[in-house]
Amino acid sequence: MTNSDISAVFDHVADLLEYQGGNVFRVRAYRNAARTISVMVESLASVRSDSYRKLTDIDGIGVDLAGKIETLLDTGRLPLLDDLEAKIPAVVFKLMRVPGLGPKKVKALVDELQVDSLDALEQACREGRVRDVKGFGEKTQAAILENIGFAKSPEHDRLLWEEADAIVQQLLAWMRECPAVRQAEGAGSWRRGRETVGDIDILVDSDKATAVMDHLQAWKECGDLLLRGDTKTSVRGPRGVQIDLRVVEQDSFGSAWQYFTGSKDHNVRLRSRARDRQLTINEYGVFRLVPGADADSKPVKGAAVAGRTEQDVYRAVGLPWIPPEIREGGDEIGLADRDELPTLVTIEDIRGDLHMHTTATDGEATLGEMVRAAIERGLSYIAITDHGQRVTMAHGLDAKRLQQQWGEIDRLNDSLAEEGRSPIVVLKGIEVDILEKGGLDLPDAVLEQADWVVASLHYGQNQPRERITKRIVEAIENPCVSVIGHPTGRLINRRPAYEVDMEAVIEAAAKAGTFLEINANPWRLDLNVPHAAAAKKAGVKLVISTDAHSTRGFDVLRCGVLQARRAGLEKEDIANTRSLDQLKKLIKRGNL
Repeated sequence: MTNSDISAVFDHVADLLEYQGGNVFRVRAYRNAARTISVMVESLASVRSDSYRKLTDIDGIGVDLAGKIETLLDTGRLPLLDDLEAKIPAVVFKLMRVPGLGPKKVKALVDELQVDSLDALEQACREGRVRDVKGFGEKTQAAILENIGFAKSPEHDRLLWEEADAIVQQLLAWMRECPAVRQAEGAGSWRRGRETVGDIDILVDSDKATAVMDHLQAWKECGDLLLRGDTKTSVRGPRGVQIDLRVVEQDSFGSAWQYFTGSKDHNVRLRSRARDRQLTINEYGVFRLVPGADADSKPVKGAAVAGRTEQDVYRAVGLPWIPPEIREGGDEIGLADRDELPTLVTIEDIRGDLHMHTTATDGEATLGEMVRAAIERGLSYIAITDHGQRVTMAHGLDAKRLQQQWGEIDRLNDSLAEEGRSPIVVLKGIEVDILEKGGLDLPDAVLEQADWVVASLHYGQNQPRERITKRIVEAIENPCVSVIGHPTGRLINRRPAYEVDMEAVIEAAAKAGTFLEINANPWRLDLNVPHAAAAKKAGVKLVISTDAHSTRGFDVLRCGVLQARRAGLEKEDIANTRSLDQLKKLIKRGNL
């Protein structure tokens, strides 16, 4: 099982234990373990196989959880989960997909109203019965009714890109071990960096298709065989995802890779351009169209003119190679034709990370541990942005505790400087809350002393569109605020964005010189692609930040960069691609 698989199992166990009213500390242990595992780069299987390490060396993994991880790695199943699922109605799992419905609320609905489906829940809301259940009320009923369509959408059965990536990397490593494989690459929505992935496409260059397909079926993670032909095999993989493997000859690999990467709209437009040049493109290559046997016959394919590489395919129709992240059927072909393709930002361009948390609030690592991890990753600067006092569940910082943390950061920077050329600069930051009534949860007199201020909205997310927009715009216009964190509040597959006029937000950010964040957490990726592209067009600078809550959290930076690339963003569009001195010149306050 992949790390994503095991993380999902532990999250599911936590939900079911909470539904049963289990011990709160036990529930928390599974949730923390799930979060820890979800951001690990190294596989749990690798840790386990290393004779010098133990699974219990991982933060938050004790002997009991380590044993369960081993069971999952060995068998792919967890008896505890099987036992819990056998005792709990299947409808519970569907109801928990409704944003705002946690295990306890779902239990109340099942017990009090005998709700046995999403349709039954919707009907109960329309009849006004949900509001009468203890702990609900009119507003909760209205919110459930509004969000139930979100839970019903098949779109939310898709894997997060990061979850799919873990499977793709493991699968490609396995396929490249096969002697019959010359090249193996991923394609489809995974390669285009879509936020979620429905199935996984793998392309292999080989003249021994049977051996390649046999090798796939020998993979330890391979489940049911869904289809097998001469050159294509479909199997069920980890997390139940469908994996489609196609085997092509070397002269067709580039054309097939382009074709199966997609998107459909991009390929349609590319084929149209080819026809204008008396060419045709398919997964086998680019072919010259020639007249038929008589004047009335349609053109037929002649010899192939390209196909071995993607660059050859695009070159054959008079275009430079187009990065897969922007192959979505927008204006990418026009940009390529005019030689105006953006030079997309890369992870190597990122100089600093400007949103993270420590054990002072809800993080898992200390200030020192976060700094060391940032140095190891080659970052030049970071901002420590623990929560402000409004986020009481995260033990948010009041002014006194914040000043104490800033003093610690000052001393740390002085210590680093004493050792010679400092490997990193730590900025004194804070993530303040945008209050329901407006304003921020710490006074300006305190925030004026900060190097970096993230303003985020965590409460009052069900307020009307006009109210939420006003709150965010007010924060944008506050001279102390550097950036708006996760501006729409969405959680992919879990919670829709709150109602906010992003056009007004972007316009206000452009006028005030306030940055907007692309939050790299794979559940957030907020801003989304259209909003990030609109911000660029309006001249707003964006910041790609991890929102890391542990040292492993730094590793999701690549997800944020991928999101920025899909929006067509370049290095100059991202504020934290600059050196710290250059960043200071961009920040609207001159007190850094």
